[in-house]
Amino acid sequence: MADKRDYYEVLGVSKGASDDEIKKAYRKKAKEFHPDLHPGDKKAEASFKEVNEAYAILSDEDKRRKYDQFGHAGVDENGMGGFGGFGGFGDMDFDLGDIFGSFFGGGSRGGGRQNGPRKGADIQQNLVLTFEQAAKGYEAKIDVICTEECLDCRGTGAKGGKAIETCPNCNGSGQVRQQQRTPFGVFQNVTTCSNCRGTGKIIKERCEKCNGKGKVSRRKTINVKVPAGIDHGQIITVRGEGNHGVNGGPAGDVYLTITIMPHKFFSRDGYNVHCTVPVTFVEATLGAEVEVPTLNGKAKIKIPEGTQNGTVFRLRGEGISKLRNPGTGDQLVKIIVETPRQLNAEQKKLLKAFGDSMGIKNHQEKKSFFEKMKDNKKK
Repeated sequence: MADKRDYYEVLGVSKGASDDEIKKAYRKKAKEFHPDLHPGDKKAEASFKEVNEAYAILSDEDKRRKYDQFGHAGVDENGMGGFGGFGGFGDMDFDLGDIFGSFFGGGSRGGGRQNGPRKGADIQQNLVLTFEQAAKGYEAKIDVICTEECLDCRGTGAKGGKAIETCPNCNGSGQVRQQQRTPFGVFQNVTTCSNCRGTGKIIKERCEKCNGKGKVSRRKTINVKVPAGIDHGQIITVRGEGNHGVNGGPAGDVYLTITIMPHKFFSRDGYNVHCTVPVTFVEATLGAEVEVPTLNGKAKIKIPEGTQNGTVFRLRGEGISKLRNPGTGDQLVKIIVETPRQLNAEQKKLLKAFGDSMGIKNHQEKKSFFEKMKDNKKK
């Protein structure tokens, strides 16, 4: 625990950072160190785990409060920050609300005992997609490491699933009530039983496989259906595939934050796809039919005579499928007119003759353009 870096330092934020600042810092760091972007780089993988661990604590209001108050000791279990493994959230076996209790005759925070059913901790990971996978939809297989019930002790923590006794210190309630007489009267304080850690049970002989915890870590593969049209930074929730529940509670969930790799040709604006297509001076002048790549294959667009540099053509329905809605966006094709280079003497002669053939009219148009620019400046 001593060699762990401060979680705020890991994400590069101040201790008073807002939730949005923490989320933005996490996305930036997670993208920077993601193993898919650094295949075989153990250092990047370790940094990615560290970033996920820090975010798991600081993005959770309760865990962040415990960390701010007690440091790593307040959230650490088994030297792994409470994590069920790579990229996951830990399962806390205690509640500081129960430890501090409440006063004036009240029960522990939320009035609940720790030996009641509790939902398992959630797991958060990144899912990196190609531009096409995000646009068209994708069936992904995701590896997660989560906690599951120990089969040897059937989740009891006791060897063979037996030899569990009621805690004599709290009589199985998991709580100890203490009274304190003050000048204002007698106050009652309810705290978590230190003998059984709030479980109400005492294990005589611990299970060797799980060391008495009733749960073990396991890597598993889950199938995830990525909907068409999902965008960068959005989150997919996979219900019930997180860490094992406590005392019969339901399993947690898996949250997958989407990262979309940049495309060498396409860019995205909502559900529309943008691209640029180069054409020759001759094609732009005389007109031509140009082949353009799309997400659905190839398409042809007709370039009319006299097409100017920067002209945009729209291909209807060739964009990105709308997320959980019918219809698709469009593809916007921007024309870039390439200026010819390295002309030979004959080509230069022909081009000059072409320029001369335009006559004084072309010069007047240019002059008129510059005059308009001067007029705008005077205004």
